[in-house]
Amino acid sequence: MPIGKIIKSVVERLPPNEWLWDTSVKGFGARRQNNGVFYYLRYRVGSRQHMRSIGRHGSPWTPDTARREAQQALGEVAKGRDPFAERGRVAETFAAEVPRFLERKRAALRPRTFVEVQRHLTTQAGSLARLRLSEITRRTIAEHLAQIEATSGPIARNRVRGSLSTFFAWTISEGFIEPPGPVAGTDKAAEGSRDHILKDPELAAIWRALSPGDYGDIVRLLVLTGQRREEIGGLRWSEVDLERGVIRLGAERTKNKRPHEVPLAPLARAILASRRPQGPSPDGAVFGSNGAGGWSARKAALEKRLAGLGPWRLHDLRRTCATGMAELGVAPHIVEAVLNHVSGHKGGVAGIYNRARYAGEVRDALERWAAHVEAIVSDTGDAVAVT
Repeated sequence: MPIGKIIKSVVERLPPNEWLWDTSVKGFGARRQNNGVFYYLRYRVGSRQHMRSIGRHGSPWTPDTARREAQQALGEVAKGRDPFAERGRVAETFAAEVPRFLERKRAALRPRTFVEVQRHLTTQAGSLARLRLSEITRRTIAEHLAQIEATSGPIARNRVRGSLSTFFAWTISEGFIEPPGPVAGTDKAAEGSRDHILKDPELAAIWRALSPGDYGDIVRLLVLTGQRREEIGGLRWSEVDLERGVIRLGAERTKNKRPHEVPLAPLARAILASRRPQGPSPDGAVFGSNGAGGWSARKAALEKRLAGLGPWRLHDLRRTCATGMAELGVAPHIVEAVLNHVSGHKGGVAGIYNRARYAGEVRDALERWAAHVEAIVSDTGDAVAVT
């Protein structure tokens, strides 16, 4: 590694990822990373070698102030003490650095992704909170991921693993730990098929286990309409026409950026009507400010009431609706119209010339599907009232 006098002009010309070790203070070094130059001290206490970050170049850390810090720390080392031990317990713990990481990444992540990453690191990785970053090993991460898989399933394990991987990559860039980091080499769990179709008894069990309130009504509407969870969870009263029995989603609210109209079967209309505030035409969110958030926690609570039901995802409700309509004799192009798909019968040249929206057929398809859902729920002994 290059050795030379660490001074301001040299430090500011360091190439990316290159080290410079000082000629006057042994173990004092500087390295340019993606977000600036950092000063380090490499030292040995007993049989163990340590590498600690002093701080980023810039106020208060200049070559002179960082060098003095390194000299003071080496004085502690000479007495057999680890100079960074106390500050490490506070400043370089997992819990202490996660907020800095989240603040750095907030602008780069979509809001929903940010919320999920924040939950992964502050809630689901809670057992790591008090550990110093240098103490977290591959074994630590592997054991933690195994616990998540045992309690929440393989998908939760993989999502938390992804957030941890991104976090520890950041800690490497900040100089807290050395590559490759503790997540490298840990296994991803097999998530199984993403083509799961719920059988009628499974669908009925889910319906019956739903509690009153926002989440229960959202899931019921997902079952009955086959729409995406963000489309229903983020529903606003301005998008609901109870008189005509229809939901109108603008292009900005759909995945394929095409406006979409969803006819409401009587049961779906009844669910929304029961939530409609009294008085003048309501405005705002149908399911409150948190209607489209906290999916994992609320689904986990639902699954506790579904003992014995195998793994399933909210998106399975969309597939189940589509498959169920097909089994009831609904034509493929009508199923695609229900789902607002632009592939298949509505893709390519056919999609340009065929502007028919099949409004009547779509309504009939969803009403037939809703009748089927009511029947299977009633078969399990749970009566469904339609108003």
